[in-house]
Amino acid sequence: MRSQDCTRLQDIRPVLTGHVRLTARLSLTDADRAVVVLASGGRSTEDDRYLAQVLRRAGFGTMVTDLLAEDEVSSPHDVFDVPLLAGRLRRAATWLHSRTGLPYAYVAADTAAAAALEAVAPGLFAIVSRGGRPDLASPAALAAVRVPTLIVAGALDTRVLGRSRLAVDWMRCEHRIVVVPCATHLLSGPSVPAAVADLTREWLSARLPQTTSGPSLA
Repeated sequence: MRSQDCTRLQDIRPVLTGHVRLTARLSLTDADRAVVVLASGGRSTEDDRYLAQVLRRAGFGTMVTDLLAEDEVSSPHDVFDVPLLAGRLRRAATWLHSRTGLPYAYVAADTAAAAALEAVAPGLFAIVSRGGRPDLASPAALAAVRVPTLIVAGALDTRVLGRSRLAVDWMRCEHRIVVVPCATHLLSGPSVPAAVADLTREWLSARLPQTTSGPSLA
């Protein structure tokens, strides 16, 4: 349980990923035992911020980042360039892990979910695909994932749900698909964001590795 008097560091920092600087919105305390990287292939939304808030209340630090620069979001080529997104996510996570020393998880939406499955790196302990496209990850990458992976999909998005079920057939790690009733691909609708947040919190909390020290962000 987080101590009530812990100081929370809230910071906006540029993260250099190749030739592009991404904006990372960090929120950490010295009691956090892990950090959750919330990644989007487009622009982060109110649902991202709500989910980050739920995770912080559960004892996680958070890092919210968009994997595309502002002038790249409108390009379909960049949005669906999974290797590009994966490289940026991996470098952002490596940057975070090297400065905090904490284990981290990915919670990714849309095409960033495929990038998360291709961006496995030291320190990663879990992945959550939130209305994502795991089917866009390569079969080799899916088979290579070794961390517990939760895929949350909307029941009304039958096409992506079917593709997600085919994608997990390649996976050899602990994995689970949860279908949210009456939800679309965007996982929007009354009570849906809260349900998704609860699923994410429970999945990550149950798989949180034991650590003995808090973050020391440089």
